[in-house]
Amino acid sequence: MVAIGGKILTWFNGEWREGNTMIMGAADHATWLGSMVFDGARYFDGVMPDLNLHSQRIIRSAKSMGYDAPVDGDTIEGIIREGVVKLAPDADLYLRPMMWSLEGDETMLGADQTSGAYAICIEEFPMPQARDFALTVSPYRRPRQDMALTEAKAACLYPNNGRIVQEARSRGFNNALSMDIDDNVAETSSTNVFMVRDGEVFTPAPNGTFLNGITRQRTILLLEADGVKVTETSLQVQDFAEASEIFLTGNASKITVVKRF
Repeated sequence: MVAIGGKILTWFNGEWREGNTMIMGAADHATWLGSMVFDGARYFDGVMPDLNLHSQRIIRSAKSMGYDAPVDGDTIEGIIREGVVKLAPDADLYLRPMMWSLEGDETMLGADQTSGAYAICIEEFPMPQARDFALTVSPYRRPRQDMALTEAKAACLYPNNGRIVQEARSRGFNNALSMDIDDNVAETSSTNVFMVRDGEVFTPAPNGTFLNGITRQRTILLLEADGVKVTETSLQVQDFAEASEIFLTGNASKITVVKRF
């Protein structure tokens, strides 16, 4: 069981099913050649921030992987809204649409453009509470956009994320900054990253090696609306070592304050 939370509902082949539903076959292209894409949104306190943006992004991710999404973003959003009301209104939920290719193209390695399938998984998953969060620096780097499909939120990118966080945890940290190949800080294994210096907020400028996160974009707009200057620029590890504050943004946890670096 690889579920991340509690109760699970999965929309697959036109119906809702309970539990960790099996969705791929042994010969599906995505099973052995890695064409799965996904996205994640949140439900908490009766709201679903940026659900429309998350629902649209998975369509773009599928296209980046070489196949057409079998449904549009509005359909994804509608199914999610239908599923959320089936669970307790006071539950914290993780909302995860997924798409993958069933068939390969004539080369077998690429996805057949018209073979996309999809499922939507809704899981009970509490919002993380504030804690003593420790951040380090990873020895593992982010691939450049000419090395991997970095413009997609693709499952095949996540083994690298996994080893970043596993290596950090082996040294007593919760997560780690990862670099691009030019020694610029990109993000952590699972979040975008911000730092504060002299009252100004800085964050790595999107350069194709990491996703310009939806929660990242929302955070920048909220800070600027509150009169805080936000600068997107190239940052190195030394900048974070000299920062007065560091915080992380991502859909699953929204804002995470770093206590130790």
